[in-house]
Amino acid sequence: MSVLTAYLAKTFGVYCILVAVGALAGRRWVLPNIDGILRNGPLLFVVGIFTIGIGVAMVVGHNIWHGGMPTVVVTLIGWASLLKGLALTFLPQEAMRGFYGAIGYERIYPFVMGATLLLGIYLTAAGFGAV
Repeated sequence: MSVLTAYLAKTFGVYCILVAVGALAGRRWVLPNIDGILRNGPLLFVVGIFTIGIGVAMVVGHNIWHGGMPTVVVTLIGWASLLKGLALTFLPQEAMRGFYGAIGYERIYPFVMGATLLLGIYLTAAGFGAV
Protein backbone atom coordinates (compact mmCIF):
# COMPACT_ATOMS: atom_id res chain seq x y z
CA MET A 1 0.00 0.00 0.00
CA SER A 2 1.36 3.40 -0.94
CA VAL A 3 1.99 6.13 1.63
CA LEU A 4 -0.85 8.15 0.06
CA THR A 5 -3.29 5.25 0.29
CA ALA A 6 -2.35 4.61 3.92
CA TYR A 7 -2.81 8.31 4.74
CA LEU A 8 -6.20 8.48 3.03
CA ALA A 9 -7.34 5.19 4.58
CA LYS A 10 -6.48 6.51 8.04
CA THR A 11 -8.11 9.88 7.36
CA PHE A 12 -11.35 8.52 5.90
CA GLY A 13 -11.40 5.65 8.38
CA VAL A 14 -11.29 7.90 11.44
CA TYR A 15 -13.74 10.30 9.74
CA CYS A 16 -16.23 7.47 9.09
CA ILE A 17 -15.97 6.21 12.66
CA LEU A 18 -16.56 9.66 14.15
CA VAL A 19 -19.46 10.45 11.80
CA ALA A 20 -21.15 7.09 12.36
CA VAL A 21 -20.84 7.16 16.15
CA GLY A 22 -22.01 10.77 16.31
CA ALA A 23 -24.87 10.20 13.89
CA LEU A 24 -26.06 7.07 15.70
CA ALA A 25 -25.82 8.76 19.10
CA GLY A 26 -27.65 11.87 17.88
CA ARG A 27 -30.17 10.18 15.59
CA ARG A 28 -33.09 12.23 16.93
CA TRP A 29 -31.54 15.50 15.78
CA VAL A 30 -29.52 14.24 12.77
CA LEU A 31 -32.47 12.93 10.74
CA PRO A 32 -34.45 16.20 10.97
CA ASN A 33 -31.31 18.09 9.93
CA ILE A 34 -30.87 15.87 6.88
CA ASP A 35 -34.49 16.56 5.97
CA GLY A 36 -33.86 20.28 6.55
CA ILE A 37 -30.88 20.25 4.19
CA LEU A 38 -32.96 18.48 1.53
CA ARG A 39 -35.63 21.21 1.87
CA ASN A 40 -33.11 24.06 1.63
CA GLY A 41 -32.05 24.47 -2.01
CA PRO A 42 -29.18 26.94 -1.46
CA LEU A 43 -27.72 24.83 1.36
CA LEU A 44 -28.06 21.67 -0.73
CA PHE A 45 -26.16 23.44 -3.52
CA VAL A 46 -23.33 24.50 -1.16
CA VAL A 47 -23.05 20.98 0.29
CA GLY A 48 -22.91 19.66 -3.27
CA ILE A 49 -20.15 22.09 -4.27
CA PHE A 50 -17.99 21.09 -1.30
CA THR A 51 -18.65 17.41 -1.98
CA ILE A 52 -17.61 17.87 -5.62
CA GLY A 53 -14.39 19.51 -4.42
CA ILE A 54 -13.57 16.57 -2.17
CA GLY A 55 -14.47 14.11 -4.92
CA VAL A 56 -12.37 15.85 -7.57
CA ALA A 57 -9.39 16.03 -5.21
CA MET A 58 -9.73 12.33 -4.46
CA VAL A 59 -10.17 11.26 -8.09
CA VAL A 60 -7.27 13.39 -9.31
CA GLY A 61 -4.99 12.40 -6.43
CA HIS A 62 -5.92 8.74 -5.95
CA ASN A 63 -7.52 7.07 -8.97
CA ILE A 64 -5.79 3.72 -8.43
CA TRP A 65 -7.71 0.53 -9.23
CA HIS A 66 -5.04 -2.03 -8.30
CA GLY A 67 -2.86 -2.74 -5.30
CA GLY A 68 -5.26 -4.38 -2.90
CA MET A 69 -8.65 -3.86 -1.36
CA PRO A 70 -7.85 -0.75 0.74
CA THR A 71 -6.50 1.01 -2.36
CA VAL A 72 -9.65 0.27 -4.36
CA VAL A 73 -11.93 1.23 -1.46
CA VAL A 74 -10.20 4.63 -1.12
CA THR A 75 -10.59 5.15 -4.88
CA LEU A 76 -14.29 4.21 -4.70
CA ILE A 77 -14.82 6.73 -1.90
CA GLY A 78 -13.40 9.44 -4.16
CA TRP A 79 -15.65 8.50 -7.07
CA ALA A 80 -18.71 8.17 -4.79
CA SER A 81 -18.01 11.64 -3.35
CA LEU A 82 -17.72 13.14 -6.82
CA LEU A 83 -20.92 11.50 -8.05
CA LYS A 84 -22.86 12.46 -4.92
CA GLY A 85 -21.63 16.04 -5.19
CA LEU A 86 -22.74 16.22 -8.82
CA ALA A 87 -26.15 14.82 -7.90
CA LEU A 88 -26.59 17.26 -5.00
CA THR A 89 -25.55 20.20 -7.17
CA PHE A 90 -27.26 19.51 -10.47
CA LEU A 91 -30.35 17.41 -9.76
CA PRO A 92 -33.49 19.29 -8.78
CA GLN A 93 -34.08 19.56 -5.06
CA GLU A 94 -37.33 17.61 -5.41
CA ALA A 95 -35.44 14.75 -7.10
CA MET A 96 -33.04 14.46 -4.16
CA ARG A 97 -35.90 14.53 -1.66
CA GLY A 98 -37.71 11.94 -3.75
CA PHE A 99 -34.63 9.71 -3.86
CA TYR A 100 -34.13 9.81 -0.09
CA GLY A 101 -37.85 9.13 0.38
CA ALA A 102 -37.89 6.29 -2.15
CA ILE A 103 -35.03 4.43 -0.48
CA GLY A 104 -36.65 4.95 2.92
CA TYR A 105 -33.58 6.69 4.32
CA GLU A 106 -35.11 7.19 7.75
CA ARG A 107 -35.84 3.46 7.98
CA ILE A 108 -32.41 2.29 6.72
CA TYR A 109 -30.48 4.99 8.60
CA PRO A 110 -29.15 2.64 11.33
CA PHE A 111 -27.91 0.21 8.67
CA VAL A 112 -26.25 2.99 6.66
CA MET A 113 -24.49 4.30 9.77
CA GLY A 114 -23.56 0.75 10.81
CA ALA A 115 -22.00 0.17 7.38
CA THR A 116 -20.21 3.52 7.68
CA LEU A 117 -18.84 2.46 11.06
CA LEU A 118 -17.63 -0.89 9.68
CA LEU A 119 -16.03 0.86 6.70
CA GLY A 120 -14.30 3.26 9.08
CA ILE A 121 -12.97 0.44 11.24
CA TYR A 122 -11.72 -1.42 8.16
CA LEU A 123 -9.97 1.62 6.65
CA THR A 124 -8.47 2.70 9.98
CA ALA A 125 -7.09 -0.78 10.62
CA ALA A 126 -5.76 -1.07 7.06
CA GLY A 127 -4.21 2.40 7.13
CA PHE A 128 -2.54 2.11 10.52
CA GLY A 129 -1.58 -1.51 9.85
CA ALA A 130 0.37 -0.38 6.78
CA VAL A 131 2.78 1.70 8.86
